[in-house]
Amino acid sequence: MIRVIEDMPPGTIGFEAGGKVTDEDYETVLVPAVQAALEAGEVRLLYVLPDGVQYSPGAMWADTKLWAGHLKGWKRVAIVSDADWLEHAIKAFGWMMPGKVRVFDDDDVREAKAWLVGIDDD
Repeated sequence: MIRVIEDMPPGTIGFEAGGKVTDEDYETVLVPAVQAALEAGEVRLLYVLPDGVQYSPGAMWADTKLWAGHLKGWKRVAIVSDADWLEHAIKAFGWMMPGKVRVFDDDDVREAKAWLVGIDDD
């Protein structure tokens, strides 16, 4: 499941995964919001991914299609998680993703939101 995070700064979108994420979650929740952000100008996305979330093969493919299909327009992606494998994967493959990508610890959601809007520039 993917749910929308409502209390996001202006110009950003946020999501939290839980349980098992499917391709239907991408099609009904994530893709429409990302497309709207792209139409508005750029994507500044927060994704909260608790340890233990499972992805169906279709969801993994939908994830790849989502960012690969829109290489321009991605500004920043903040991933909040304590999953070590995720941080290692971002360090190894983050250069392939459009825009800037940064991983934050699960208790750093406020810092991640600030980074998305450029308050905490790197």
